Formats: sequence, C-alpha cells, structure tokens
Amino acid sequence: MKRWMIAMLMAVSAMLLGGCATSTFRSSVTAFHEWPATLPSKTYVFERTKEQNDSLEYRNYENLVRNELARLGFEEAPASVKPALKVSLSYSNNGRDVREVYPVVVNPYPYWGPAWRGYYGPFYSPFYDPFWYGPPIVEQRVSQYQLFNRQLKIQMADMATGKKLYETTVVSEGTNSSLAAVMPFMVRSAFTDFPGPSGVPRRVELKLEQ
Repeated sequence: MKRWMIAMLMAVSAMLLGGCATSTFRSSVTAFHEWPATLPSKTYVFERTKEQNDSLEYRNYENLVRNELARLGFEEAPASVKPALKVSLSYSNNGRDVREVYPVVVNPYPYWGPAWRGYYGPFYSPFYDPFWYGPPIVEQRVSQYQLFNRQLKIQMADMATGKKLYETTVVSEGTNSSLAAVMPFMVRSAFTDFPGPSGVPRRVELKLEQ
C-alpha cells in the first residue's frame, strides 16, 4: 500500500509539472509555390481590398506579415520604387457549438468512504474491498463549449505578370474566440521553413512564451 501511495504521488507530481510546462500553439500549414531559385529583387507591396484599406484590424495583421517578411530578407518598396512582388492576405474565424458526452465513475456511498474488510473493523484491516458496498456507478456528463476554426491565407505574386509564386494556408482550432490573440502565431506558422515543401500539409508547433 505504501509503495502504491508513493507511485500515485509521483504520478500526480508529474502531471502538475506537465501543467506548468511551456504551452504550444499548433496549426496545420499547407503551402503551394513555384518559387524561383533567385529573385532579381525582393521588394514588395501589399495589395489590399477596399474593405481592408478601411480596417484597423487588417492593418494590425498586415504589420505582423511585414515583420515576418523583413525577417526573411524582403523589403517593402517605397512609393518611388516599382516592387517585384505583391502580397495579399485574408483571414476568417468561424465558431461552432460542440457537445460532448463522457462517462464519469462516481462513489455510490460518498459519506461512508472506502470500506476496510476484516476482523479488526474498518480502517485497520489490510484487506481493502472496493466493492464492499456494491459496484461503482458510472454517470454520463455533458460538456458544451464553442470551438473556433481560424484560417489565414497569404499569397505572393509576381508584380509584372500577376503569376502566383507562393500561396499558404494556416488552419488552427481552439476555444479562444479572439482572432487577434492567435494571429501572431498563425503568421509565424505561415512562414516557418519558408518556402517549404509544395503541396505537403505540415503540422507546425510553436512554443508560447509564459
């Protein structure tokens, strides 16, 4: 019994330590590209819709993309320079109701506690019978919550011909309804191992700083 208690305490400690570990943001990333071996220029300009021009939320996400492009050596072209590439992005966040039913084992005699069977009475016998008062009861519990599907699509095309060179889609799911909270990680996921394999879905995991 003593060994069993020690093992249980160790398992609980491991779970608690695991809960304190760094959280991870997971997403599915698929990129399609015909990226040239060399580019004469890595200058670009953002191509926006009318609605995006008037959106403060869009400007915030555009800044995130701008920072990632700068990290990869791209440079936003000033008004006086004709850019080599044009970049566009779109995003969505759709929620749906989820209902889960799962079994839970409950104690049929919560006020009696565990039964100890033997001559010396309760609590002193070395023989424990978990079914002394009958078998455990399994109840069905229901959990209801909203699950959000977040998507981000980024495209890069040749400015002169309009030919698409790079197109990536990032998909993540979670219970956080705020797209702004997860967008920094979605943008980072979009450019992980850029340009990456073409047409191959990848699972990208990013550690969240505590």
